[in-house]
Amino acid sequence: MTSDLSSTNPYALPILYSFRRCPYAMRARMAIYAAKIKVQHIEVALKNKPQSLLDVSPKGTVPVVVSNGKVIEQSRDIMLWALTQADPDNWLFAEDKSIQYEMENLVNECDFEFKPLLDRYKYFDRYPEHSQLEYRQQAEVFLQKLNSQLSQHTFLFDNKMRFADVAIFPFIRQFAGVDDAWFAESPYPYLRAWLEHCVNTQMFQAIMTKQ
Repeated sequence: MTSDLSSTNPYALPILYSFRRCPYAMRARMAIYAAKIKVQHIEVALKNKPQSLLDVSPKGTVPVVVSNGKVIEQSRDIMLWALTQADPDNWLFAEDKSIQYEMENLVNECDFEFKPLLDRYKYFDRYPEHSQLEYRQQAEVFLQKLNSQLSQHTFLFDNKMRFADVAIFPFIRQFAGVDDAWFAESPYPYLRAWLEHCVNTQMFQAIMTKQ
């Protein structure tokens, strides 16, 4: 969601409200990093949210960007806000609309189908309808799809990191962390290699530095 603010300072840096361990915030920070946009980074304590955040975004979730009188409240919108200003590594595949469409569909599947299953897998005690194992098995449909796609090339759509890779891998990282031992032995070697590659990039290490 994007909304107008009543006042703006065109000379001020954009403000980024973030939380270091939030996967949504991770992908937003990575896009901002890739676009080389300077921001005023405010790390939010989730149990003590700053009033300045609540004033511009009453829902109080992160990430949020405030720039030139606009409030951008969704991580994918923040990614696009950054990458439409500068996309030096062509994460958006500017030359291929069909791949853009495929990337959008895959990220939608991550956000709207896989992520709810990830939450149930991680916090299974809050969702007693199924066992943790059943939630994991349901989520594995997406893992299988990614693993198959990654058997073709290093990243999801070719041999370079793109928008879809950055938008998805923080959630696979979170999923892997629920049961490290299981994931290390899981039948998804291409997915594991891709995840390791993503988390070991200089970019990810930089955006995970404590503020």
